[in-house]
Amino acid sequence: MIPLDQTALERAAAGVPEWLAARRTAGYEHFDKLAMPTSQEEVWKYVDLDFDLADFALCDAPGPSLTGADEVADAMPPTSGVVKVLDGFVSLVEPAESEGVVFDSVLAAAAGHSELLEARFGAGIPADLDKFAAAAAAFSTDGVVLAIPAGKAVTDPFYVDVQATTPGTVSFPRVVIEVGSSAQASLVINYRSPHDARLVVVPDLEITVGENANVDITIVQNWGYETRALSHVNAVVGRDARVRIAEAGLGGKLSRLHLFVDLEGRGSSAEVLGAYFGERDQILDYRYFMRHIGTDTNSDMFLKGGVEDEALSVFTGMIRIEESAQKTNAFQTNRNLLLSDGAAAQSVPNLEILANDVRCGHGSTVGPLDAEQRYYLMSRGLDRARSDRLQVRGFFDQALSRFPISELADPISGWINQKYVAAQAEGRVT
Repeated sequence: MIPLDQTALERAAAGVPEWLAARRTAGYEHFDKLAMPTSQEEVWKYVDLDFDLADFALCDAPGPSLTGADEVADAMPPTSGVVKVLDGFVSLVEPAESEGVVFDSVLAAAAGHSELLEARFGAGIPADLDKFAAAAAAFSTDGVVLAIPAGKAVTDPFYVDVQATTPGTVSFPRVVIEVGSSAQASLVINYRSPHDARLVVVPDLEITVGENANVDITIVQNWGYETRALSHVNAVVGRDARVRIAEAGLGGKLSRLHLFVDLEGRGSSAEVLGAYFGERDQILDYRYFMRHIGTDTNSDMFLKGGVEDEALSVFTGMIRIEESAQKTNAFQTNRNLLLSDGAAAQSVPNLEILANDVRCGHGSTVGPLDAEQRYYLMSRGLDRARSDRLQVRGFFDQALSRFPISELADPISGWINQKYVAAQAEGRVT
């Protein structure tokens, strides 16, 4: 394995185009200067990191792939292409058959589509954002590029399976998406790792949506319970374009999603959806920033979460409406269930409004299951355990029903239900 040092940088910069090597070198300069974040910083408030990146190293080759069924892939409709990433290395590419579409590894795209990648790679996530972003800029070995040409509508979703399996390692898988003007595409990313492997993953996702284009992104986060995952997502949306980003957060010792959406074009819109469930001592950390820049823009954040045992969820959402963003409609909603006495949820929605012709709103709740609903269900013949399960399922269905790939709603709901039923059986919920 390779420590995160100058040698690792030289390895990452070897054999790639000059522009990519330069970006990796710039990333390393920030990485070398930045300290590990602490909860004293506002954007890291409520979370104390229990590890240091210096204690993890890069793989010099991918580890073994996970065995057993891929339940996400099994539930999906037919796909337009598949890419598998293992410990930061692309291990399988089943390319798209649609003419003009690029769906390949970053290294292959750097060789064959250098101009396309140069314009987008690393453009949305600043290397100086934090130490993890800097490390990803410096040491990322490979990733995935999806480019849809203007006017192309691809109806079947693309699928990216991202695995991390080698204990003691850190990997930096990156996905770069460009959807041309008047184009359409859908992508599913499945994040997973073994439950007993202590490792760190820093996935970065950069999305550019051209004028009048539509893109749906579904993320299934099912990391193992010893994985620390710190993800950055950036989306830039053009005139009359739309992006929908949905995430199911199920796994990880620590799973953090730092999201930025810039609605730059007039009439652009974004829908951000989430369904997350924490147990044991998990930390599920969501920092969402929606920036309205163009006029007549629309956004909707809608997240529902539950925590049991001693798990912690954090949501801090910021909607910023620039002076130029007149006639904006923007809303954010975050609802949380506390299912055990030791569980906790922090929910902090924020608005920053610089324009004077806007419609905005936000809502936030943290609390237990509804006692009146329980009483009603029990009066109809259900026992308490079944009544509570029905409440939990219905609570999340409101979010899952809005996910882009409807076929994934059932397995995600099933995983949440299994976690809650197990906790009921063991007396871990109130």
